[in-house]
Amino acid sequence: MSLDRSVLAFAGIMVLLSVVLTVWVSPLFVWFTVFIGLNLLQSAFTGFCPAASIFKLFGVKPGCAF
Repeated sequence: MSLDRSVLAFAGIMVLLSVVLTVWVSPLFVWFTVFIGLNLLQSAFTGFCPAASIFKLFGVKPGCAF
């Protein structure tokens, strides 16, 4: 799996996890969803993604976006 697909899969898992936590644990976990959305927006405009940097350290092969 390329770095691009890994980052997208990770973002999708985090969004789903935040929704589950919001529904079953506490409504305050909605702020986790907001954080994920803001991080996705900033990476779209700046090209910097913290998750991509971490995945690179683990040796995930690069894709065309990151």
